[in-house]
Amino acid sequence: MRSTTHEERAERRAERLAEYEKFIDSLVLSHNFEFNAQTVAMDPSIPMRILTNPNYIVTVWRGQLDVCLPYYTGVVPPYRYVLMNTGSPLLSDYLVVQTSYGWNVSFKTTLYAESEYTFNFEIYSHGGATLTISNTWYNPVQYTGTITKIY
Repeated sequence: MRSTTHEERAERRAERLAEYEKFIDSLVLSHNFEFNAQTVAMDPSIPMRILTNPNYIVTVWRGQLDVCLPYYTGVVPPYRYVLMNTGSPLLSDYLVVQTSYGWNVSFKTTLYAESEYTFNFEIYSHGGATLTISNTWYNPVQYTGTITKIY
């Protein structure tokens, strides 16, 4: 049995990474993807929380949004920890920009009694992502997680 060399393994690994980057590119450009949240943080005074619920997701598809995430409300401590569980049939100012690390995707939508929220995704070519949700009434909340296709 022939053993593979270090160079052959490195070449195969590079090919797999390149294929995965193409997969992430196609998800972002299709405007149909799912963000699976793994951590949430608001500011340095609040420790980062690890999220273990697999249902904490944001789904973007066909110009629409479904969101189910824990969310901090308030401007100063003590912040209130609530569940943002809603959807929106309309996204505005949808912007996709390719960067040196992957993609930036941002859009605005109206949720909960005419409050405008801005969603900004930093999507890395390896599949990881950071989501920042901003609102005029509250401090921004940041999540880390992964980007996947919609199942």
